[in-house]
Amino acid sequence: MLLRNPVIARVTFARLIARMGGEAAFFIGVWGMAAYTFRATPGQIAALMAVLAISSMAGAFIAGTLVDRFGPQRVLVGAQFVYVPVVIAITFVGSLNGLIGMCALLGLATAPIMTATSSFAPFLADENAGIEGINALIEGAGALAFVLGPALGAIVASTISLSAVFYVDAVCTTVGALLVLGVSTPPISGAHPSAIAGFVEGVKISYGLPSVRYYVLMGTLLWFSFGAFGALEPLFYRDVVKTGIETIGYVNSIFGLGIGCGAFLLTRLPPKTTSARGLAIGATLTGAGAALYVGTADLRFIAAGALLWGLIIGATEPLLRTLMQTDAPEKYVGRVMGTAQVHRSAGEIVPLALAPGLAVAFGVQPVMIAGAAIAGVVALATIPYAAHLDRGRQNARSVRLDEALATDDPISPLT
Repeated sequence: MLLRNPVIARVTFARLIARMGGEAAFFIGVWGMAAYTFRATPGQIAALMAVLAISSMAGAFIAGTLVDRFGPQRVLVGAQFVYVPVVIAITFVGSLNGLIGMCALLGLATAPIMTATSSFAPFLADENAGIEGINALIEGAGALAFVLGPALGAIVASTISLSAVFYVDAVCTTVGALLVLGVSTPPISGAHPSAIAGFVEGVKISYGLPSVRYYVLMGTLLWFSFGAFGALEPLFYRDVVKTGIETIGYVNSIFGLGIGCGAFLLTRLPPKTTSARGLAIGATLTGAGAALYVGTADLRFIAAGALLWGLIIGATEPLLRTLMQTDAPEKYVGRVMGTAQVHRSAGEIVPLALAPGLAVAFGVQPVMIAGAAIAGVVALATIPYAAHLDRGRQNARSVRLDEALATDDPISPLT
């Protein structure tokens, strides 16, 4: 069992605890303040999410290079200790504009945390623990946090205050950082480029390898529909479902339960599922699940849709991460993951710009359904290309294996 490895266990539990606070702070704290305290309009919610996305891109711009230079452990711990005072400062915000400004700092601090966490698996993998299993375990911990975090935030907000949610996040993040503080990863060797040069190298690798390029763009596509949700989901509950902020927390806990089950399911699927075609099918189903989630205003169907959507995402996310880490050259894993994070944030920006106006014209719910459907249809159209990539990846692996056997070079799945 992977959790018997103390290093993997520390990273997993750190992920669980830190993200639990983060989910509470975002879904209940940030969204709650924007939609319920400051009565934000669709355009104002979109502006907040756009600032968060752009600042996350800026943070991810350098995060990948830092991971490849210092390792994921040092980057993760450093970013978490920067994040804590930022999230506490949000409690002193007195206006929507102030909250939007704090979200800029929040995005800068969050992006390195996400990039470092998503880069851990190759550093922890060995003959007893494969990359896919570690990714599924870490993603499963994040999913459990998704179950507990929003519910925890809803309880804290309803029994203490909305501001208390941010203090809970600060405590959880600090505990997570302390857990990872004792983790060591293999040293990083080779030349260390500057942040700009490292990012450029990461982009070249990400776009130069056809399979990696496909994975990065599929990650962008997945977040295209999420961008519309980020702008409109608080308003969906406020204006369509007509419930309070606590409902967002409880339904997202159900969503997180689905993610956890999906991550567990991935480890039980046949090995051939770990393929570009498997990713394309997962992304297609993700779009369908998202459309089902917001297809009605009935909380019973919304909860069922959240569970199913989470189940699909729970399997698709670690699959996407595993494919990128497996096909990226070993010394460029951090930069590829950083490039992917930049693209994912960029995927949110387009719908953020369009969603408010469309929501005014057509309604919040129809726009959310359309965003999910578009992502699913585009993913479906890429299945033939994904199958072509899989054939190419199999041929490339067999050639590398033959060459390694002929020259007595070490065999590595990352090279």
